[in-house]
Amino acid sequence: MRQTGLAHLYWGNIVMVTVGAVMIYLAIAKKCEPFLLIGIGFACIVVNIPGSDLAEAGGLFYYAYQGVSSLIVPPLIFLGVGALTDFGPMIANPKLVLLGAGAHLGIFVALILAKAIGFSLAEAGAIGIIGGADGPMAIFVTMKLAPHLLPPISVAAYSYMALMPIIQPPVMKLLTSKAERNIPMAQMRKVSRLEKIIFPVIIAIIVNLFFPPVAPLVTMLMLGNLFREVLIVGRLVDTAGGPILNVVTMVLTVAIGSTMSAKNFLNWQTVEIIGLGLIAFVFGTASGVITAKLMNLFLKTKINPLIGSAGIASVPIAARVSHIVANKENPQLFLIYHAMGPNLAGVFGTAISGGILLALLGLK
Repeated sequence: MRQTGLAHLYWGNIVMVTVGAVMIYLAIAKKCEPFLLIGIGFACIVVNIPGSDLAEAGGLFYYAYQGVSSLIVPPLIFLGVGALTDFGPMIANPKLVLLGAGAHLGIFVALILAKAIGFSLAEAGAIGIIGGADGPMAIFVTMKLAPHLLPPISVAAYSYMALMPIIQPPVMKLLTSKAERNIPMAQMRKVSRLEKIIFPVIIAIIVNLFFPPVAPLVTMLMLGNLFREVLIVGRLVDTAGGPILNVVTMVLTVAIGSTMSAKNFLNWQTVEIIGLGLIAFVFGTASGVITAKLMNLFLKTKINPLIGSAGIASVPIAARVSHIVANKENPQLFLIYHAMGPNLAGVFGTAISGGILLALLGLK
């Protein structure tokens, strides 16, 4: 018995195994981003079974984590996302870019609160970026500013991204009236192929010129999107958005879950980061909705404020939540395409926010 893991099991392991099981339950029963939660939850369970060496040096989960911490995996995630993404909604209705900016208040609220409770400015910046709802960007910024906080920040970022269908709707409904939730969206103009090809090239140039600290991520996002839009490299599109994205997603999720050992995770600092991350998501959702309501004061053709919540960068989760909430209110409303505009703008909003934080707080 003493040679088995059972002899070394303690209450913290049981707590974290339960947390992992809950994640898997939410993924399967509630359909909360199963591509993220199943891998994270499973790895969380495994690393909390005493005797497992998968997360130890030389173990499989250990090498998965090295791919994340060395910033190899996040750009590859962006490459695959770019290959699957149609930026047409953002190009067609550029005023919705304002929602991508307005929905990032949560980053700075969490930063201020983190500094107020004792985190260093660099640590507070890394914690704040959770509010952008962009997992790869959160990992990237954290590794530059506060690499020792990568485990709790990455867990918070990806867990809350997966739980957005639970977190966002109450905030969205609280801040909108029934009449506002029923506002129909005007049909968008058709975006030309030339516009779609030029767009990733221009964005890559702008980001590399003005926001070099986060250029690796956005550059790969734009490369994947250029593959998609030229229509002549289908195999590259299929590979980037299929096998590569699937493999790096598996690597990413088990790497994140493998950091959730009771020994490292059950402490007050982790609780603070998880709490600040939730505050960041709530404020980001709220500020996006409020920005849309403010825009309606000046627009002749009103926009449905529910798409404001999609201004945070989790693509396409946030856009899907906006659509689902509206569609439950009125089955005749289909906001997914419209919500993709601010959702995609949110990617750039988080990149700009991350670039500003890295420029002001200093690279490591």
